[in-house]
Amino acid sequence: MTPTSRRLLSITVSTVLVTGLGACNAPPSQAPQATAAKPAPAASDKPVLGTFGFDTAGMDRSVAPGDDFYMYANGGWMKSTEIPADRSSFNSFTRISLDTEKQVRDLVEGAAKDKAASGDMRKVGDYYTAFMDEAGIEAKGIAPLKPQLDAIAAIADTKALAKEFGSQLRADVDLLNNTDYFTDRPFGVWINQDVNDPSRNVPYFVQGGLGLPDRSFYLEGGRSAEVKQAYQAHVQKVLELAGIADAAAKAQRIVALETEIARVHATQEQTNDVQRGNNPWTQADFAKKAPGLDWPTFMQAAGLSGQKDFIVWQPSAVAGISKLAAGQPLDTWKDYLAFHAIDRASPFLPKAFADEQFAFYGHTLNGTPQQRDRWKRAVSMTSNVLGEAVGHAYVQHYVDPKTKERAETMVKNIVAAFGKRIDALAWMSPETKAAAKAKIDSLQVAVAYPDTWRDYGALEVKPDDALGNAQRAEAFDYKRELAKLGAKVTHDEWYMTPQTINAVNIPLENRLIFPAAILQPPFFDPNADDAVNYGAIGSVIGHEISHSFDNTGALFDQTGRLHNWWTPADFTKFDAAGQALAAQFSAYKPFPDLSINGKLNLGENIADVAGLATALDAYRLSQQGKPAQTLEGFTPEQRFFLGFAQAWRGKYRDAAMRNAVLTDVHSPGRYRAMTVRNIDAWYDAFAVKPEQAMYLAPDKRVKVW
Repeated sequence: MTPTSRRLLSITVSTVLVTGLGACNAPPSQAPQATAAKPAPAASDKPVLGTFGFDTAGMDRSVAPGDDFYMYANGGWMKSTEIPADRSSFNSFTRISLDTEKQVRDLVEGAAKDKAASGDMRKVGDYYTAFMDEAGIEAKGIAPLKPQLDAIAAIADTKALAKEFGSQLRADVDLLNNTDYFTDRPFGVWINQDVNDPSRNVPYFVQGGLGLPDRSFYLEGGRSAEVKQAYQAHVQKVLELAGIADAAAKAQRIVALETEIARVHATQEQTNDVQRGNNPWTQADFAKKAPGLDWPTFMQAAGLSGQKDFIVWQPSAVAGISKLAAGQPLDTWKDYLAFHAIDRASPFLPKAFADEQFAFYGHTLNGTPQQRDRWKRAVSMTSNVLGEAVGHAYVQHYVDPKTKERAETMVKNIVAAFGKRIDALAWMSPETKAAAKAKIDSLQVAVAYPDTWRDYGALEVKPDDALGNAQRAEAFDYKRELAKLGAKVTHDEWYMTPQTINAVNIPLENRLIFPAAILQPPFFDPNADDAVNYGAIGSVIGHEISHSFDNTGALFDQTGRLHNWWTPADFTKFDAAGQALAAQFSAYKPFPDLSINGKLNLGENIADVAGLATALDAYRLSQQGKPAQTLEGFTPEQRFFLGFAQAWRGKYRDAAMRNAVLTDVHSPGRYRAMTVRNIDAWYDAFAVKPEQAMYLAPDKRVKVW
């Protein structure tokens, strides 16, 4: 399953998430005109700094920049690039991941082969070895899962059902950082700083229980209905592989139960509404507000019996699932729990199980033709479970300190540029400006890798127990999260590993993280042209800064408290700009029957608009006193915008594109590249005319920050 993401930009080493391009329609336009970019002075020599920085061969100069800037920047690449058979999409993040994956493989396999390896690297090697032991996994069959299946089969009443629900609870969701809302367990929990009191940590309770990515797959027709039917066949096949009798009837009942769960789920838009999600409950409130489940038994099994208060993000869903726990037949729940236990364990079971899991989630759901090689899956899982152990080795072997230093300089420049943009806002009152400046002045930024590394000493890893390793790792992570309750709030955790090709804004901590692996071409090259670097990684940095001031981030003050620091008049103006941007993106249609959800994607789109504008300001500030150089016919500002557009190049398989549009809070890459329509300097750089398709009149260009 592929989680959605809001604060994330795109992918990790292992998982393609949410940027790129599938079968897309450009906005309504006249036929493309074969015009070139705005004429520039004669080209001078390239800078002393090494590479030029963007892919001129990947452009399509027969397309007018003002008609389709994405294809002008990327048309050649789109024609020549094929999505690898083992992926559902391919984009700039994926391209970096191929090289990073090889580097991480060398580290992980090296640890597996090194008999003298000790400490965390011994665990890294043993985790990889256990997953790669296909013969051993085949010989064991489903036996490693039998204790869990036996426990489910022994459930005799609703109290035992509540105990099973509670024992399954894991910290496998993330509401505001990585914004992963999906869990196939009945509920998920996220433990982090309290939105109402920054001095304490609190558990956030989140809806779960579905096997498909979103409620819409259960409740809508068309493609969703087809996927639901295929999912029922998958459920049946998994039960049959496990030797469970009456699989067809049980599969029908399981999917019917999940359909009822889907009916009580909050929508994606509702889940993204922070104020709607801020529902403090005491432990006693669960029995009053969500009757049906034996909550004291649940809390005891979950290790939360001593926790006095919670924040329940989707109270109607929690109440609805609790009601279903009491109202649905116990045998149906037991079948449901057994299926999900098997399905969740499938990557660590015999090949038939892993193949069936890919056949549905990879091929049917996302259109991927071919499963990834086993070593790739092993590297991915090892890097996820022991992320900072692998990351420490990755930094030692592959990260140049000079890259970190130059990136930190760019961050400082872009943060300063954002502060200047706040100062220059004509529509914002002095009171609101002062609060915004306090927030930008207290912003903390972490680049490349953490100062201290996570301790995996308490995690037991065996070289011959693939499933057990995965289960113990989940329990290890959950115990680590539980330990935050009652502990001092700290702002030093890395929510991504150094080998992750991504970036994140931490709204509760007013902090940004830029892992080392994203500091690579096409996003960043310390030897490349400044204009391209600022257009690519600069816009990423600006994007993450701007998340502190998007439609969600703007609701938090500099301490991470959910607090209205706006005057009513200022917020009305800010909200109006957001609504205009949502309408702009909702007009884009990747498919004739499916539009971008501008409201769902609003935070990311605000961050793109503000981030791109801020990066351009920072580039201009960084060039004071330096002569402007035209390279291969492109002015600095043309190179800046081309660097931005090429960073968002990508392709999707149709099924994956549909899933992304329905569930992801990012717009696909083609549409992110169209952010330029709101930047005045883009029109000047490429001589964009009113008759061209992408032209927006000055009063229609959205200016947020």
